[in-house]
Amino acid sequence: MNATTTLPTRKDEAWRYSAVEALDGVDLDAWREIDVAAGETFRECLTIEDGPGTGASELRRLRVTLGAGARCELFAVIAAAELGRIEVEVRLAEGAHFELGGVTLGGRETVREFVTRVVHAEPGATSNQVVRAVHWGRGTGNFLGNIDVVRDAQQTDAAQSFKGLLLEKGASVNAVPQLEIFADDVKCAHGASVGQMDEMARYYMAARGLSPELSRRLLVQAFIGDAFVALDDEGERERMMDIALAKLDKHL
Repeated sequence: MNATTTLPTRKDEAWRYSAVEALDGVDLDAWREIDVAAGETFRECLTIEDGPGTGASELRRLRVTLGAGARCELFAVIAAAELGRIEVEVRLAEGAHFELGGVTLGGRETVREFVTRVVHAEPGATSNQVVRAVHWGRGTGNFLGNIDVVRDAQQTDAAQSFKGLLLEKGASVNAVPQLEIFADDVKCAHGASVGQMDEMARYYMAARGLSPELSRRLLVQAFIGDAFVALDDEGERERMMDIALAKLDKHL
């Protein structure tokens, strides 16, 4: 980390629920720039998972600029590190589209989080963000999503969906949706919910001979699958799901 860089604190809105104490030694100035030319499509699947190169903190920062009619699709699983965090800043030109599908999983005292800022800078752009969080132990899953619609960005259509699933007492999830809208012909929506495992569904499965472990795995699989609905690459979709379920299997 640059010696002149000041560490954030929980007084900073974007770090309110984060594990800022784990940031020592992390390069906070390392942003990856992604420019998608007009009419082009960019897709990437990101993972923070257990492995030899995984550190105590894993921070990925992306700054995406979309030209007119361009499309960017990001799908991600955060399932490792004491602090696993993906930040995305997006600026959309006319008719562009941004898609985010994200999953966080973890236990112990880990923090896994997505932080996004999507700026609708011109008319007719669309964005959709779907984040699912599954946590246990004293694990925390966070989604802080900011949507900015500038004055001239008419006919914007922007949506956020966050759902958290707590497998054990002591775990927590936090959602902070923020909308700043300065245009009047727009459609912006956000939804957030947090709950526990559906006991009726588990009872139904148990009555048909499924073990508690398998029942829980199937319910979690269906829950997090929402984040990958827009990913039309079946191989990548299965790979992302396998990474997420492998973390769950370690817990089970």
